[in-house]
Parts: sequence; C-alpha cells; structure tokens
Amino acid sequence: MKRVAPYSLIFCISVITLFVLFGAIFTEAVGAAFSHLQSFIVSAFGWFYVLAAVCFLVFVLCLMFSSFGRIRLGRDDERPEYSFFTWFAMLFSAGMGIGLIFYSVAEPISHFNDPPRAVPGSLDAASDAMVITFFHWGLHAWAIYVVVGLSLAYFAYRHGLPLTIRSTLYPLLGQRVHGPLGSAVDTLAVFGTVFGLATSLGLGAMQVNAGLAHLGFVDTSTPMQIMLIIVITLMATISAATGLNKGIRRLSQLNIVLALFLLMAVFIAGPTMFLVSSYVQNIGSYAASLIELSFNTDAYIGTEWQEVWTMFYWGWWISWSPFVGMFIARVSRGRTIREFIAGVLLAPSLIIFFWLVVFGNTAIHFELAGDGGMVEAVQEDISTVIFVMFDALPLSIISSVIAMVVITVFFVTSADSGSLVVNILTAGGDPDPPMSRRAIGAVMIGAVAAILLLTGGLVALQTAAITTAMPFCVVMLFMCYALVKSLRGERVLRQGADGRASILPPDSRQPDRLGSGAPLAGATPHDGYTGSVPRSLAAAERQEDWRKRLQYVIQGYERYTKAAAERHEQAMPRIASFLDGTVLPAFEQIKAQLEEHRRSAEIEREIDRATLTVHRDGEQEFSYSVHCLVREPLTFAFPEFTVKPDEVSIRAEVVLSTGRSREYALDKMTKETIFNDFVAAYARWMGW
Repeated sequence: MKRVAPYSLIFCISVITLFVLFGAIFTEAVGAAFSHLQSFIVSAFGWFYVLAAVCFLVFVLCLMFSSFGRIRLGRDDERPEYSFFTWFAMLFSAGMGIGLIFYSVAEPISHFNDPPRAVPGSLDAASDAMVITFFHWGLHAWAIYVVVGLSLAYFAYRHGLPLTIRSTLYPLLGQRVHGPLGSAVDTLAVFGTVFGLATSLGLGAMQVNAGLAHLGFVDTSTPMQIMLIIVITLMATISAATGLNKGIRRLSQLNIVLALFLLMAVFIAGPTMFLVSSYVQNIGSYAASLIELSFNTDAYIGTEWQEVWTMFYWGWWISWSPFVGMFIARVSRGRTIREFIAGVLLAPSLIIFFWLVVFGNTAIHFELAGDGGMVEAVQEDISTVIFVMFDALPLSIISSVIAMVVITVFFVTSADSGSLVVNILTAGGDPDPPMSRRAIGAVMIGAVAAILLLTGGLVALQTAAITTAMPFCVVMLFMCYALVKSLRGERVLRQGADGRASILPPDSRQPDRLGSGAPLAGATPHDGYTGSVPRSLAAAERQEDWRKRLQYVIQGYERYTKAAAERHEQAMPRIASFLDGTVLPAFEQIKAQLEEHRRSAEIEREIDRATLTVHRDGEQEFSYSVHCLVREPLTFAFPEFTVKPDEVSIRAEVVLSTGRSREYALDKMTKETIFNDFVAAYARWMGW
C-alpha cells in the first residue's frame, strides 16, 4: 500500500488556519460574505443539488436490484465480520448524532409554524411537517452515504486499494490517483469532513448552551458557546492524543443506551398511541410524496425556504459522507452489494423515522392541544425547543440533563473520529496515523466550529455545509461512474468436472461487444487491463484491425485459463482428501439409514464432486451433491493485482435436486454438517 507524505495534511491545516485567523479578525466581513455566498449557491446551483440527490438514490436502488448485487465486498468466499444484529446496531449509531437531537423537535415545529404551502398551525401543516422532516432525514440522505461507503468498501476490500476517496476513482484516473490529482480529491473530502463536522459541533454547542440556560445555570450567548466548544474539543483532543480508544468506545456504547432510554422515556410518557398511529401514516405520506418532493426546487415561489432547509441538508449530508461512508465501509466487509445497500438505506431510515415521530409528533401533539409553547420557542431560539418539550413531560430535568450528556458525548466522539478520518485521508489510507496528528485534527475541527459560530451562527454553519459540499458532489458523481465501470469488469471463474476453466459474467449477460469499451473476457492483469479494454487492444482498435483484436482476446483467454487450470490441479489433492475422507463416508452412512426405510441410494464419485441419489420404488426421488469449487479473486480491474496463493480458496457447494445451492468453507463441512444438512434439505423437499 502506497503511503502519502503529510503534505496534504500540511496544506489542509494551512488553509483552515488562515480561515480561522481571517474569521477571528474580520468577523463581520466574513459573516456578511457567508450570507451572500449561501444565497448565490442556492439560487445558481440549487437545481444541481436537487438533481444530484435524486441521481444518487436512483443509482443505489438500481444497483441493489441489478445482478451486481450478488458481488461481495471482499473475496468471493469471505463472510461478514459482524452478525446482522451487530451490523444494524452500528448503522444506527452512524445515523445517530448531534443533528438528529437538535432537529428532531426543532424541524417539525418550524414547518408546523411556517409550512411552505399549508396554513400555519393547521392539521395539514402538522402532517406536512413530518413528511418534510422524513424527506430531509430519509432515503436521500442515506443514498448519499451508500455511494461513498459502497465505493470505499468495494475498492478497498475487493481490489486491495487504500481506504481513501482517491481509490474510488482508480478506474478513471489509473496510477494518477497516487499523484497530485488523487491528493486533490482527498483534500476536497477533508474540507467537506471538517466543515460538515464543524456544523454538527456548532449545533451541539448551541443546544448544550440552550439546555444549561433553560435549567438556569448560564446565559445563552456566543462567547459561552465558544467556551463550550473549547472545553469539549479539549476532551476530544486528549482522547485522540492519548489513544483512549477503549474508553471512548465504551462511552459511545453508553451514549447509545442513554439515547435509547431518552427515546423510550418520551415514547412512554408522551401520547403513545398517537405516536404509533402517526408513525404508520407518516411513512405512507412520505412514500406518496417522495417523487414530488425529490424534484421540488421552488422555482415558482423563490428559494428562501429551500435555502434554509433542503439545500442545507443536501450539502450537510454530502459534506458528512466521507466521514459516515468510511465508518460504514469499515464495518461492512464481507457483505454483498445488495445486503449493503438494503441495510444502509432502509434500516437506519426506519429507525430515524421512529425517533423523529417520537420527538417531533409529541411536540406537535402538544401544540395541537394548545398547551405546547414550542412555536414561541422556535421563534425565539430554535435550539431551546427540545427542552421546552421536555417541560411538558414528567421528569423534565432528568430528560434535559440526559439530552445534554448525549450531545456532549456525541461531540467528543465525533471530533475524535473525525480527526481520525481526516488523517486517514491525508495519509494515503494509513488506518493508524500518529496520535499527535489525530490531536491536531480534533483541534482543527473545533476551531472551525468556533469561528463559524462567531461569524454568523446558524447561517454560517449552513453556508459552510452547502459550500464545501459543492465540489465533492461532483466527485461523487464520478464515483458512481467509476463503480459501474469496475463492476462491469467482474468475471466469475468456474471449474468444470473435467478441470477446464470457464469465465462467465456474474449476471450471465450476453458477451460484451468488441470495441465497445466494455470489459473483455480475455483481459488479464498482464494485458494492462484498467476496467475497460486492454491498453494494447485499445490501440489496435484505433487502427481498426479486428484481426489483431481477436488475437488479443483469444491469447489473453488462453493464458488465463491455463494458469487457472494449473491452480485447479494444485488443489486436487486437497479436494480428493476431502471427498474420500469426509463426504463419501457420510454418504455411506446416510445410504445405510435410507435402506432401512424402504429407500435405495446410489453414490457417484467424480473428479471434484460426489452425489447421493435417493430412489423410491425404482424411481429417482431426491439428489444431494457436494461440489468442490476453486474460488479466486473475481476481478481483473487493475493491472498491478495478480492472483496470490493465499487468495485462492476451496469451497464445498451443496447442490440439491431442486436446484438450490449453498456454500461451506471446506474445513467447516464435517460429517455431522452433512448429516444435518441432508436431513433438513430432504425434509424441506418432502414438504415438512
């Protein structure tokens, strides 16, 4: 793995330091510039954000339902590191954060008080408020994270590239990803991460200050918020500098427990039946309005509302995507693309919808009943509204304290984790950067958050997210193209009973057209294959010499299949030992038991498989076959990667007479496994 000198980090630190100094010295000028910049970007490029978010959602849905969904993020025989339950819990923790606590009450009440179309304070406004909030926190947000996380996981675990943004553009840039162009891509991701995290930390500081003021401890002011940022950033810096990973991890786990406790406390103490009913209705209304909301740009009524809400959210999610994408990529190794997209897109969305309903609909319920006071709180200070809602519930002081603790811990862990991501991106994918550099990253994020609050408060935070997301949004569009380009280069290697190898597309689509720029079956690492056609073949194509192109295809195919056959031959002793020592003895015992129950059985042994056929009254009833398959890395997208001995594995594939099949690791398939698996398969076939 190539390492990058810390020039990228030095450059990022220099630019951000200049920004901090300029903001501290020329506070009013920077604040005014933020306001004008936000208006310009939304009015000129708002349509681009809207269209890009739609493209990302459509892209991941198409990918999930395509034949590429079967491709695994890792070796073909690799299995997930975490169980489904643990994985979903981690995805939930990725979706949890300061912003969700800040806006879970503030956004629904804001839309209820000032809806874009309905009458303020009406029942229609209440329904629209939740649908719009779902829209901002739902499928579009997680589709953005899927694009980055899936690209990172695919190129890192499938192709062995560093876990950095530059790696996702390898099919387009080739070796140039290791040069200045790749560094520029990672730098854009760093700026997006820093300013996206700074936005969240700024919101957190505002809300902690509001909570302390609501309890009567301090006054609400920008200096107090900056002081809170300094204290909490110091905690994150100590964590990053001393490597207190175990303590932070346990603190994070405790924080999730506290957040869930807060959720259930509000759910039980609030209007429970109303919340359950509205959860179902809100999901239906969201689904029905999804297309209209997705393409809405407010072209006829002005972009003021879009500027404050939708554009801010799309920019925030895009700027956050390297941070969240890297997290979900690191916990998703071994998942298939279909599992990854379904899990990341749907599970967190449904959980976050429930959180929004519990907090948002509880506040709206109090407002509809006429005893809320949340609308006045939003108009006065949006960061205080959640504490006003707690006042309407039992044990409001405890709830407020827990909420501030949760926000503070999210602040610390986000800054700590964010500094790690920044250093990974600026160190060429090094997963363990020096602690001192991680501490610098934490300080950098805290300093940016403080300056944003100083120069414009909430407007500056929103502008930072929208502005830094613009260039990275373009990078994400190229990511989508690069991912599809590399996926089309996937090939499946299967060895037949005669030992001959064949290469088939994973979706069994028709052979690619020569000269179309599509991957060719004969392309091997030695052909200089870069995700489309071999460079030498491309040159021949430019000369329009079809004979030369045909020669490259045939010779490349023969070279690869010859090498594959040799590897298959080397695996035959182990295959023979497994079949003769495990499978055949198990089949003999099963055969003996079948004969005691008026069945007969026939056992066949071939080169790489054994089959047990069950007969009843002289006719074939059921068959159970164990095939031994030599599995290799299924991709030839990058020329410098060749098949290594430790990357070749042997799998035992069970094939039933019904056509169903499943695989086992060779060392995991014992006689007992075969006994239990055969009985279960036979029972299912008989209708039990």
